Amino acid sequence: MTKRRKAIAEALTLLLPGAPYSDIEAIRAEAGAKHKRDLPPSIAVWLSTVAHVRHQHTDYEQLLAEGYDRDSARFFVIERTNEVLTGWRATRLLDPDDEEA
Repeated sequence: MTKRRKAIAEALTLLLPGAPYSDIEAIRAEAGAKHKRDLPPSIAVWLSTVAHVRHQHTDYEQLLAEGYDRDSARFFVIERTNEVLTGWRATRLLDPDDEEA
C-alpha cells in the first residue's frame, strides 16, 4: 500500500467510523483519483465524501434535472447530507453558512 493510500484510509477511518463498506469504497476510490492527488488526503476524503453523499443519498440529481442551479440544489440537500453523515458517525458536518457547501 502506498503512503498516500494509507493516509486516505486513515482519514476515512477518522472521518467516517460508521459508514457502510460500499460507500467507503466509493469514497476511497474518488479520494484517490488523479485529479485529487495534489490535495492533502484529509481534504480529498472530505470533498469525496460530500460529493458521494450528495449524489448517492440525496435528491441533488433530481433537483438539477428540475432546473435548479448547482448552488441552489446544494443548499436544498445540506440537511439530508448532514443526516447521512450523522448516521455514519462522521466527525465533521457541512456548515450551511459555508460558501463552499
